[in-house]
Amino acid sequence: MASPKTQQSGSTSMVRKLTTTAVMAAIATILMYVEFPIPIMPGFIKLDFSELPALLTSFALGPWYGALVCVLKNLIHLPVTQTSGVGELANLLIGVFFVLPAGFIYQKAKSRRGALIGSLAGAVIMALISFPINYFVVYPFYTNFMPMEAIIGAYQAIYHGINGLADALLIFNVPFTFVKGAIDVLITFLIYKRISPVIKGTTAQKKGVDTP
Repeated sequence: MASPKTQQSGSTSMVRKLTTTAVMAAIATILMYVEFPIPIMPGFIKLDFSELPALLTSFALGPWYGALVCVLKNLIHLPVTQTSGVGELANLLIGVFFVLPAGFIYQKAKSRRGALIGSLAGAVIMALISFPINYFVVYPFYTNFMPMEAIIGAYQAIYHGINGLADALLIFNVPFTFVKGAIDVLITFLIYKRISPVIKGTTAQKKGVDTP
């Protein structure tokens, strides 16, 4: 049976983790508004780094906390949605499929190699899952505001070989989603060692553990 002191310590740790997760979700929400147009993509597709705090949290606190960041940032963003929640649902699913594999693999091999394999695996899975999400959920909804012919035309203006939505997603969106994840991975590797003690609430790192 755990002592009262141990129980209090565990309760304090849980509160700290949830508080930190909420802060990271707030940062992720802010990053959702910092969007950049990409010249080689249609104008309605923009780059943001809102999955970055979730990936950092997944490594520092565990995969489920990273997934919780994805949930919270989209719930916070929901009151100002312009997509009736469809965009937030897609963002949530894509983010979760990114940070969960990354976090679980890193838990099994807490090393730079484990972090790299996990995060790149997450980026690949995120890119792959983006195809059915966009094909069956996001773009059918967008046709309420923009005809499918116009959507395809925006892609064809960049590459004439596009023959339909599936082509557009495979040639543009899937690689774009992977690159977006890869950029998050690169930034994580550059800053993780500096900020992980802050996320974890510790003043020192264990050698060989926090090493993405």
